[in-house]
Amino acid sequence: MVPTDPAHTVAAEAGSSFSEHLSRHHPELLPSARRLGTAPAGSASAAAPQATTIVSLTYAGGVLMAGDRRATMGNMIASRHIRKVFPADSYSVLGIAGTAGLALDMIRLFQVELEHYEKIEGTPMSLDGKSNRLAAMVRQNLPLALQGLAVIPLFAGFDLERHTGRMFSYDVTGGRYEEYEHHSVGSGSVFARGALKKLWRPGLDQDEAVRIAVESLYDAADDDSATGGPDLVRQLWPVVYVVNSAGMREIPERELHQLAEDLVSRRSAAGREA
Repeated sequence: MVPTDPAHTVAAEAGSSFSEHLSRHHPELLPSARRLGTAPAGSASAAAPQATTIVSLTYAGGVLMAGDRRATMGNMIASRHIRKVFPADSYSVLGIAGTAGLALDMIRLFQVELEHYEKIEGTPMSLDGKSNRLAAMVRQNLPLALQGLAVIPLFAGFDLERHTGRMFSYDVTGGRYEEYEHHSVGSGSVFARGALKKLWRPGLDQDEAVRIAVESLYDAADDDSATGGPDLVRQLWPVVYVVNSAGMREIPERELHQLAEDLVSRRSAAGREA
């Protein structure tokens, strides 16, 4: 009789979904387990920092995601340094808009979910599988979303089966929608999307895509007070990730610094000419 490996037995019992394992054994640890009692609708959201604007766009060979650095609490700036775009795994990234605390918990749980699946199954989850798992997490947060604590993610990655970059948006009910060319979420998304429509074109190279992302966030910050633009005084720049067949990579701050300075210089010159 072949002896059973205890570690393998525990892993098999846990299954490939870490969040399902938590829901069975420690449901109180899930972000969606938080309860607000009888708090009036909307009162919690006014007291919680809100993360805003995320943009994503495809380019030749991959996909890009970028987010500004500002979080607001009502009409106050809660933070100028928040990061809203994170690696999910080696070939995907995740951006968040909405209630910052819940969103960060969701990101950490999603990262563990993907890592756990790969360890149990011995292979990475497909991009469609990742996007569906994220939809289930958003759906679990619906009771809190109805009380004003919504989390709206934007997910993007490189599909190793189709050899292309893809992106997905969500609604508060967990609805998942594949987006094409470009997309934006958050309070400044309307203004960012307008810039993306004018600047995006098929066949962009990576450098052009990064420049367009920075410029679209700059335009969003120009009209939306909850979106923070490049801050030359505090040396704060957007967080930008690119994902392609080589994996995900964060764009260094020195490159974003130069892009922001060039953008401000061009806009200033255009203003003087006008």
